[in-house]
Amino acid sequence: MKNPRIAVCVFAVLAVSAACGVNMMPSKDAWYTQHYFVMQDFERQAYKDFSPQARIEFQKIFWEARELGSKKEFEKRMDYIQKTYKRDNSQQPWNCDRARIFLLNGPPASIDYKQMDDWATNVTQGAARTNASTDRSNEDISATSAEIWTYPYNNQFVQYAFAFKPPNEWRLAPAAFAGNRFIGALEALNKEQVYGVLNLDQYQRRIEELKKIKDVK
Repeated sequence: MKNPRIAVCVFAVLAVSAACGVNMMPSKDAWYTQHYFVMQDFERQAYKDFSPQARIEFQKIFWEARELGSKKEFEKRMDYIQKTYKRDNSQQPWNCDRARIFLLNGPPASIDYKQMDDWATNVTQGAARTNASTDRSNEDISATSAEIWTYPYNNQFVQYAFAFKPPNEWRLAPAAFAGNRFIGALEALNKEQVYGVLNLDQYQRRIEELKKIKDVK
């Protein structure tokens, strides 16, 4: 079991990455943006350093280094994402909060809908919350809707709360649910089980070889 404090840190980093993902990832490389969240850190760094020709070769070996079922599961989840979350991000449906969690963890055990009045006040009034508890003149009523995704993890339940932000976006919101200190561990476990590399040493040697490929002028 990972250290809970580490798990919380991982969650915080992932949440920030998801929120900023649209602006941080290169918009012209569809393959990279689709695979970004299932890639290991060393793969992302290598990919950025590759020549265009080396990137093409890397895309071939990326799935060769994993179980055959990994690619099939990825394609299945990506197909669902493109059909379901295109309103969140029409250009890159896979690059939004709900899509990221679905891509990593798969379908949740349950989805519940709840009211999040306090969150709605926070998001609409921002830092100016002097009368947040009584003055709701700036509140967007539609933002009180929240999706709660629940995943089992060992003997715990991990939950993600997505709050609606008009006109069409669902954003991951901080939620103090029991078991949420295991979010980082849950995502790391699912990423390894579904998208883990079979022979890491061999794979990294192949990546080093790709770094030698230069484009033909």
